[in-house]
Amino acid sequence: MSELRDDIQAFRAYIRSERGLADNTLLAYTRDLDRFALWAETGGLQNYLYPTLRELSHYISFLRDEEGLAPASAARHLVALKVFYRFLRLEERSNQATVDLLSSPTLWQRIPQVLSPENVNKLLDAPQPLDRYYLRDRAILETLYATGSRASEVVHLRLSDLHLQGGFCKCFGKGNKQRIVPLGRIALNALEAYLQKLRPTLVQSSPDAPWVFVSRGGRQLTREMLWIVVKKYVKRAGLHSKVSPHTLRHSFATHLLAGGADLRTVQELLGHSSIRTTQQYTHVDRERLRAIHKKFHPRGGKRET
Repeated sequence: MSELRDDIQAFRAYIRSERGLADNTLLAYTRDLDRFALWAETGGLQNYLYPTLRELSHYISFLRDEEGLAPASAARHLVALKVFYRFLRLEERSNQATVDLLSSPTLWQRIPQVLSPENVNKLLDAPQPLDRYYLRDRAILETLYATGSRASEVVHLRLSDLHLQGGFCKCFGKGNKQRIVPLGRIALNALEAYLQKLRPTLVQSSPDAPWVFVSRGGRQLTREMLWIVVKKYVKRAGLHSKVSPHTLRHSFATHLLAGGADLRTVQELLGHSSIRTTQQYTHVDRERLRAIHKKFHPRGGKRET
């Protein structure tokens, strides 16, 4: 269950930076999820990404009967679980059925946040040569947007996954499913500059480090570290504080569809097992078109009564 602990750690970074929760709430969520992880590790769950209704019922009984929690405290634990699984859904670590076990389906009828091409450019241009890890950070942002990859996929990229001469990389998504994703010219240039000019310095003490993106000493970047990198440049670019690595994935898909790409191609590039997941981006573009029509069409305003 080490992956569960890793996901809880990433979730803590998410709610600290995204949700703006009070420190006491953050501590409460952490304690509640640590209790959930301990219960799962002692045999409570077969697979935490796909809990069954029976397993969750057993967890509620565990909180009440073995931990002796009052109904209000048990309810708070369930709230923490709902928010946690909502995060897993956002990260595409868990499926819709899992989330439905814990929260209302209407929570997921929200349109994903996307950036306009102009704001994507602001974000990608935010790293500056005076930044300590300018070349690495620029390559990270370019790779996120060029491939539409999840944060976890980018931090797990290995040198052997990059095929810069061919202009593509191999990504390993959920279930270790492999897909081939093209890299555009700008992303290729950013990666080549980083690999040639900065990465050799970072891996001097660990020359055999297999990971593409590393910290000083050749250590693999974690998802939490990548979130911190992205958030740094989101703030510098003056973008909404809720913009995250996953926003670039949403933007990648939406911009492809807006440019005329077919849904099946976008599904393959994103690594979605179901085209229904990809279809959410058609709603995003539809909303964008509706807003443009309302703003610019002579008869696009509100109806008169």
